Amino acid sequence: MEKITGYSADEIKYKSCQFLRFSQCFEKKCPISIQDCGILRRGRVEPTECLLRHKNGHNVSVTKNARVIRNKDDEIIGIVEAVTDLTELKNARLKMEEATRRLGELNHLGGIIAKSQVMQNVFSFIKASAASDATILIQGESGTGKELVAGAIHSIGERRDKPMVTVNCSALPETLLESELFGHVKGAFTGANQDRVGRFEQADGGTIFLDEIGEIVPYIQVKLLRVLQQKEIERVGESRKRKIDIRVIAALNKDLKSLVDAGIFREDLYYRLKVFPIYLPPLRDRKEDIPLLVTHFIKTNNQKSDVNVKGISKPALKALMDYPWPGNIRELANAIEHAFVLCSGRAIDVSDLPFEIRTPAVMTASDVENPRTTPAHTRPRHQKLTRERLLYHLREGQWNKAEVGRRTGLSRAAIWKYMKKWDIPLQP
Repeated sequence: MEKITGYSADEIKYKSCQFLRFSQCFEKKCPISIQDCGILRRGRVEPTECLLRHKNGHNVSVTKNARVIRNKDDEIIGIVEAVTDLTELKNARLKMEEATRRLGELNHLGGIIAKSQVMQNVFSFIKASAASDATILIQGESGTGKELVAGAIHSIGERRDKPMVTVNCSALPETLLESELFGHVKGAFTGANQDRVGRFEQADGGTIFLDEIGEIVPYIQVKLLRVLQQKEIERVGESRKRKIDIRVIAALNKDLKSLVDAGIFREDLYYRLKVFPIYLPPLRDRKEDIPLLVTHFIKTNNQKSDVNVKGISKPALKALMDYPWPGNIRELANAIEHAFVLCSGRAIDVSDLPFEIRTPAVMTASDVENPRTTPAHTRPRHQKLTRERLLYHLREGQWNKAEVGRRTGLSRAAIWKYMKKWDIPLQP
């Protein structure tokens, strides 16, 4: 109480609680006499959020609750009042509100667009991360928007005025990745003609986004673990340790735990990365967002290409809703851009969509086996499709699903369906 109110125990002793000037109590004003206080009639004050006046004259946000104390004869012999300082909680709440406001602005600008419940959960995680510097691990299929989420987290967090540096870990070989992340000194290796600042140092004070983190080799994993544990790096060819102040956001399109179980990824690094995990659902699990996304992509393409596409027809939208979207939002964006080439000045129709989308997405086994019930343009050109035959065509077509579709007379989506059914990997 001394810390919360600014008064010493001697200053408070023998005084009524009225001098603390609580903003809320039983009545609007504290009574002059304790005998008139509502606590005696009701026996308690439930936890109430209010303000009290500090000795220095400023208000302090608190919760208070009170109980009367009775003896064995049920006579009131005293009152105990508990007061809890809410200043830190209120500051955290303000940060959350600011994060929510900034996230709303980001959505308005088209950064992340969604109304589905699964994505609302993602938004909640993004907002919660704003008041923390915890390391974040984003997992989701290719094309689900992992980089957008990382950007949103940085944009609403405390480091938003500092740099955000992005590194695609799968785009660089091991030797270049080490230099890219940690920098190097002159003469560290052939071609190192001068000192170079790495991405971690570039991100000092801000955020580093490590995309495709599952691709880094064990040696780099050890160095990354040191960054997360000790917040320091060593440039290649140098023994000097350099302190850095960064937030790490990592992402990958696989299940990182499965890489740990397979012995490909360090378990200790895995647990350091997944302090705050966020899972991005595939588009097929949030199809109620498709109309919203289509509207957004039409609007942005209209602005970018200076044409006037007048929306999308109901049959075309149904085709988009029925399609399984193996490429997720990125594939949807490309599909709308494809349609723009064909439909300038009118609404997008089914015929404007890419072939694999306007072709029936799912063919049943009976459709494949019974040519009399299958439209001529979708009948297989060869024998009944089996797992062995599909594997043969995949190898012959260099694992290109569209090419396999042409060889078998099926859509690419149907090829995906059979690969999933027969547990065939997406890549050799």
